[in-house]
Formats: sequence, C-alpha cells, structure tokens
Amino acid sequence: MQVSIACTEQNLRSRSSEDRLCGPRLGPGGGNGGPVGAGHGNPPGGGGSGPKARAALAARPPAPSGALRESTGRSTGMKYRNLGKSGLRVSCLGLGTWVTFGSQISDEAAEDVLTVAYEHGINLFDTAEVYAAGKAERTLGNILKSKGWRRSSYVITTKIFWGGQAETERGLSRKHIIEGLRGSLERLQLGYVDIVFANRSDPNSPMEEIVRAMTYVINQGLALYWGTSRWGAAEIMEAYSMARQFNLIPPVCEQAEHHLFQRQKVEMQLPELYHKIGVGSVTWSPLACGLITSKYDGRVPDTCRATIKGYQWLKDKVQSEDGKKQQAKIMDLLPIAHQLGCTVAQLAIAWCLRSEGVSSVLLGVSSAEQLIEHLGALQVLSQLTPQTVMEIDGLLGNKPHSKK
Repeated sequence: MQVSIACTEQNLRSRSSEDRLCGPRLGPGGGNGGPVGAGHGNPPGGGGSGPKARAALAARPPAPSGALRESTGRSTGMKYRNLGKSGLRVSCLGLGTWVTFGSQISDEAAEDVLTVAYEHGINLFDTAEVYAAGKAERTLGNILKSKGWRRSSYVITTKIFWGGQAETERGLSRKHIIEGLRGSLERLQLGYVDIVFANRSDPNSPMEEIVRAMTYVINQGLALYWGTSRWGAAEIMEAYSMARQFNLIPPVCEQAEHHLFQRQKVEMQLPELYHKIGVGSVTWSPLACGLITSKYDGRVPDTCRATIKGYQWLKDKVQSEDGKKQQAKIMDLLPIAHQLGCTVAQLAIAWCLRSEGVSSVLLGVSSAEQLIEHLGALQVLSQLTPQTVMEIDGLLGNKPHSKK
C-alpha cells in the first residue's frame, strides 16, 4: 500500500466538516448527502460520472499551495486541518498523555479529560510506549474501550523508541519498530494506530531500515501513517528521499516542541519541508511544561508538574536565570491577554496555532476544567491580528530570522 501525500481542494470542499469526520450521509434522493441534485447527490436524470460531470471536475481550478485548509465543527467550534498534505483531518488542538495519564492523575480524572476532549471536538490523542513505562497507553486503551466510541471517529498516535531495558528494546531497528508497535497495540487494545512516530532519530539504525520498517507496519495494517518526532530537517528529508528512491512510504509529519521561547525549528525549518515535501507539524508543550501560565511568578507551587518525582529538571529550569527572565516576559504579556479578554495560557496556545504548517497543537492537562480553559484559545486565534503578533514579538525579542 502506498500512501499519497497529495490532497485536492475539490475533495475537501465537497464535504462538510461533519461529513469529513463521520463519513457521507445519504440524502433524500439517495445521493451522498445534501439536497437532491446538489452537492454530492447525483443530478436529476443522470449519474454523477458522465462526460459533463467529468468535464466540470476537470474545469475546477487547481488547489492553492501553502495554507492549511481549515474547517470548523458545526456543534463544537473545533477547527480541523489536514495532517501536513496528507488527507487525514485532525483537530487543531490534540490531547497528549505525557506526564498525566498513568502517572500524575488518576484513571478517573483521565477519563474525565478524554471525555471532555472528545465531546468538544478533539479527535487526536497522542501517547508513547515510554510514557509512564507503558501505563499511559494502557490507561488510554482502557478508557477508549469503555467509551465504545467509533474507531473511525478519532485518531490515535503513539511513539516508538524507548520500550524497555534490553538493548533490543530501544531504538529504531526493524525489530523494535515492529515489536514495539505490537506491544503498544496490545496495551491500547487496538488493531492499529493512525500514526506511529519515530520518537527521535537513531544513529545506530540505517535510514533505509527505518523507512522500510515503517512501510512494513503500514502495509501490515498496524498503522496508517508514520511520522517523526524531534528529528532534524536534514534527517526528515533523508527519510523522504529514501522513500521516493525505493518506492516506500514517506513520513507525513514531524512532532516538535514549540512555544513562545522555542521557535527556530517550527517557524524557520519545518515550513520549508511542508511546502517542498508535504510534511506537516504536530507541536507539543505550548505552555513550556506550565511555565507560560503566570502561576510560577518566582516560585514553584506544590501542585505543579515541576514538583513531581523525576521532574527536578523542570524545577531547576524554572528557578534558573533564564527561567526567571522568561517569567518576567510572561508578565509583560499580561496586558495583551487582558486586552483580548483571555488568559496568558490561552494567548500562548492561540499563538502556536497561527504558525505556518502546524496541523495540531497537543495539550497536556491534569483536569477537565483546565482543558476547557485551554479550549478557549480557539476564540483567541481569530483575534490575533498581524499587529498583535508583532507586539508579542517585540516583547519577546526572540523572533527567528533566516540566515540566508
């Protein structure tokens, strides 16, 4: 099976946002939705595949290059974008399970969070074999099984690299990609994941072996797409070139850290890959592990992520000189947030969403209430005018520039 990374404008325009998520609906005249003789329905007196229909399709203008094609859910207000230039539609806000599922929060709280996310239109749920030593995948799988949601209505992604202590349980060898993914599917209680990510590059594994293994798991039906996470632009291009050379399946997206203080890769490197080879971006840590919330303010609250066992590095980062300078800049953003009628967190998430080539921004939350607050970023996005973005750039003083 070869996955195409092309996506045509007419295919996207011919379906409503609800149809894209739930599949076509039968119209009154037996067509694929819409009134008789319009939209997808066949015109009266003839089928939709005759010479006239084919000529009409051929006359349609080509899809414009560049902007991600966005639609809005009718009942939730959630926005949906293509994953890179693939045909997969994902919610512009996704839910991550790092730190939280199987670790920071109870299974009951995790179920509340996942339920609120799904009910508010989030269809992308991200996890990894290494999160909480597999407990995050197990918790996510148990919840999905208990909910009984249609498998076709959501997107599950997992990441492979760190699977265990043995030398053969780590890395991106063909052996670990295949066995690691099968282990993830067992914990998730799923027949397949929508996207499997290579959770960092592996200098010990030849690129051809990695691409062939990813192609194999897709051809076997264990995954539908594959992507990279924390890879360099040159490595992603090498994987793409390898796929094209040997008629294999290329990656469709890169998962990268992106927030107000981490900008270079997502803003300068990945847009070029998006335009050249169709690789999109799924970004994580829009609040810099909670730093961009104004809750620290020179101290580390007992309830924050930095106090969790194993996250001393985050506490050190918050209390470092750079951390204190970043907190001061966050306080400088408060007037802009107040002017827009939002919190600093909502402003920061909306700011991430406006970046070119970003398909989805992953949220990490510890409660349903926190998730609902973060979902408010969707309303802020429409208020981010070029002037507001310039004002934010001026306060931050860290806008990346091309070296060309």
